[in-house]
Amino acid sequence: MDFPDLLDRFTTAVETGDGKALAALFTADGVYHDGFYGAHSGREAIASMLEDKFWGQAQGFRWQMMDPLADDSMGYARYRFSYYSKIPGAEGKRVVFEGFSQFTFAGDYIRIYREEFNTGVAVAQLGFDAERIRKGLLRKADEIASGV
Repeated sequence: MDFPDLLDRFTTAVETGDGKALAALFTADGVYHDGFYGAHSGREAIASMLEDKFWGQAQGFRWQMMDPLADDSMGYARYRFSYYSKIPGAEGKRVVFEGFSQFTFAGDYIRIYREEFNTGVAVAQLGFDAERIRKGLLRKADEIASGV
């Protein structure tokens, strides 16, 4: 597997809103665990997440993967991600954050994608009030505590 090439195809699909191209990188039952939208299983759900959720609420995506490291079963990269919000009340606001990606492979396909980033840093840039940010962070804390 050429991990840097996979990362390029992965980020290009996200940046261009090409759900089919992103989903094609996964096994038929692959899972994309998104830091905002949760887990999406299967190619159809992954494509829909990108096209309806990502691109439904934002635009102008840029995703830079850095320091990739992989073997035949797993890959990691740190990243910088940015977009412009389309969320009502936060239209046009630019959001930038850094995180880490983990890829679990099945042959040449992604079986599981996971990421970790500070969602509070991301949503604070949208200008949300403190209570809205607190509620979102508490939901994330509950997910972590329950082992989701």
